[in-house]
Amino acid sequence: MKAQLIRLIGAQICVHACMTGVRLAGPLMALRDGSSALEVGIMLALFSVTQIFLALPAGRFADRHGLKLPMLIGMCVASVGAGTAAVFQSFPALCVASLFAGGATGATMISLQRHVGRISKDHAQLKLAFSWLAIGPAISNFVGPFCAGILIDYVGYQAAFIFLAILPLMAWFGVRQEISKEPEETPLRDKSESVWDLLGMPMLRRLLYVNWFMSSCWDVHTFVVPLLGHERGISASAIGTIMGVFALCAALIRFVLPSIAERLTEWQIMTVSMFMTGVMMGVYPFLDAAWMMAICSGVLGLFLGAVQPMLMSTMHQITPEHRQGEALGVRLMMVNASSVFMPMLFGMAGTLIGVKGLFWCVSAAVTSGSRLAWGLRSDKNP
Repeated sequence: MKAQLIRLIGAQICVHACMTGVRLAGPLMALRDGSSALEVGIMLALFSVTQIFLALPAGRFADRHGLKLPMLIGMCVASVGAGTAAVFQSFPALCVASLFAGGATGATMISLQRHVGRISKDHAQLKLAFSWLAIGPAISNFVGPFCAGILIDYVGYQAAFIFLAILPLMAWFGVRQEISKEPEETPLRDKSESVWDLLGMPMLRRLLYVNWFMSSCWDVHTFVVPLLGHERGISASAIGTIMGVFALCAALIRFVLPSIAERLTEWQIMTVSMFMTGVMMGVYPFLDAAWMMAICSGVLGLFLGAVQPMLMSTMHQITPEHRQGEALGVRLMMVNASSVFMPMLFGMAGTLIGVKGLFWCVSAAVTSGSRLAWGLRSDKNP
């Protein structure tokens, strides 16, 4: 299965790196051409907005068609989006690239995650598979922006977007040999079934709450740390370093998670991660020095980065087989809705209770909410 996973991770990197590359090159080109900060913000929001509306239909489409067709469509859509920016090099074209790359990446991630869950033969393999699959985004978050930035500096924006348009098409080499595993006894989704039926499942609902808590912590860290640093007179480079340490540790934990997952269960990893995230959020406002904030940021990155693969593994165990893609779509929709709307809520809350108060409120909510992850222990799973 290792060779198979490597091919699938490679396909994931190709599509996801296209999106992360467009997310860097798009704003830079827009600012070069005189676009306002508001316009750039709207363009960046389009990456998440498309996934909010397309995640659920994409999940249902994956349940009906397996891996290859959703992947092929997603690859082509991402390529067309980046290609549009390469040809027209205008703000509307950049918006199209953002819409297409964001939506296509979300759809392909759902189909890949669903497929990996199905090819895993047992519980242990399921944990390991999702631990390894989580390495893909960590790599593509570096590959996409790095390659796009190099091409922009030395060749130009058009060359960067052409490269980003070719990149997702290379994903086909990773999935062309795959055979969708659809058990004969698995029923087709009844048209009368709705997403509310899924949300009515207590264990899935509990898991989605855990997912929302942890993604909100990720968002609040990204949004509030620059405000806290500015409030304390910390330089921009130091704030950037603090954020960089967070991203680096969130990526590094993915490389050691497979060995951790061999020794601990999903609910144990999620419970500890959730509790410690709440503790670190409560400690953050007491740290004045940049190096202390960087250490705290790194610890947060480790715990937050460990949660997503365990969520994926648990979701595949508690969701009906014929609706796993739909469940993954619901999760992705919630994550992106949180990324769009939570910063606005954080902004309003920060105005009312201050940055420190916001950290402490989130800390209290997440720490007390860790009992949700404890409730996912295996003896409660169906």
